[in-house]
Amino acid sequence: MAFLDNSGDIILDAVLTDTGRARLARADGTFRIAKFALGDDEIDYGLYNKDNASNQQDLEIMQTPILEAFTNNSSLLKSRLTSFARTNLLYLPVLKLNTIPRDTKMNTTAVDPVSVGSTFIVAVDLDTTDDPTDGIGTNLQGLMLGAQPDKQEQSHIRIDQGLDTDELTPKAKLDVDLRDETYIIEIDNRLGRIVGKNGESPRASFVDDDQIASYVVSAPMVTDINNSELVGQKGSQQTIKGPRGTKLEFRIASSIELQGSDYLFTTLGKTSQTYVVDGSSVTGLGTIDTHVRVSGMNTGYRLDVPVQFVKKIS
Repeated sequence: MAFLDNSGDIILDAVLTDTGRARLARADGTFRIAKFALGDDEIDYGLYNKDNASNQQDLEIMQTPILEAFTNNSSLLKSRLTSFARTNLLYLPVLKLNTIPRDTKMNTTAVDPVSVGSTFIVAVDLDTTDDPTDGIGTNLQGLMLGAQPDKQEQSHIRIDQGLDTDELTPKAKLDVDLRDETYIIEIDNRLGRIVGKNGESPRASFVDDDQIASYVVSAPMVTDINNSELVGQKGSQQTIKGPRGTKLEFRIASSIELQGSDYLFTTLGKTSQTYVVDGSSVTGLGTIDTHVRVSGMNTGYRLDVPVQFVKKIS
């Protein structure tokens, strides 16, 4: 991977994804490019200088080096460009993790000491939580029971969608073309699968060559958000300041591979890790750090959710 110098001639560097190349290799005359995506991951719009002459205000942006095209779809185009027909939009919708309700908080105290920041924890089997001497217990904040995803007394992930600005009242109705009523959830298929908060079990729509499974989900996992509460108001459980659209709620079930074998922990993660739970150290744990990506089907906005799979290593 490299950067392309964009300060002179305009460069168009396009490649097919791994799936596109596989279809082209069939050589049966059926290959057609039906879809493509554009992104601006490399661009810093803060470089726009309104004090420059009118034809040079965006000169530094236009000269920003851009990434050389590569085929790994799980790494490329994290910020896809989206087109809106209207020209009167002052704000665009975002996705935000809502960690205000007690059962949607992330874990900040019992994570692997070498990890940085907060994360959701998925205990991959019952032995990891229930062992009276070496288990981490079931009361950890941000803990999901990977082997019991239908059990209600556990955490879940909640993502809210809307206009995150206090210049518009949340009581205003979010326009239909700015609402996401369907979401795409991407997760490493080797590690886990998606389960609805209330026990829904959606099937993966697609698993790509990198073992990334895509779930396309809508109601009942997607519901409307309460527009009557203000952010910061006493008792409020809202995180979007302005007009709100929908919320997505789900859990993560651990894969059979993680439950039945330590192999992925030794090849993808770390072993002999230590947790600090209620002031006591729990040793002999394996951890795998990953993320789950959520995208709004309509707006294209993306959000990466940090997740750590944990297992008591035998």
